[in-house]
Amino acid sequence: MQTKLMYLSDLRFNIDTWKRELRFHFNEMDTFEEKLEEIVQRERDPMNLIKLEVFQNRIMIEKDAISKLLHRCRNKIANINNVDFNENIDGRLQNEQRTLKEDMRTYIKLHYDLKEEMMDYFLEVL
Repeated sequence: MQTKLMYLSDLRFNIDTWKRELRFHFNEMDTFEEKLEEIVQRERDPMNLIKLEVFQNRIMIEKDAISKLLHRCRNKIANINNVDFNENIDGRLQNEQRTLKEDMRTYIKLHYDLKEEMMDYFLEVL
């Protein structure tokens, strides 16, 4: 029982950390959207405007992905709060944790790839 409580505490810590990171990234995407809106007002090069539109679309996709990951995190917390202490620790919660962890790892890699591309674009047009 003590081992399970420690595991659940660690799991909750991971999920809370991911939620904070996801909220930060969501706010960061808002900031990038604002910057793109500033650029569209003064940019005249059609190629740069096409790139700008692509970034706007990618931001919308990213924000949707963030929302879905946050929803999954909330569901995991609900599962932790309603845990069956008789359930085997190697069971459902641990398997669910692995897939969320892998999805978070993939998301974070994609987020930083997008951020790097956007920063390069900003250097190009500003």
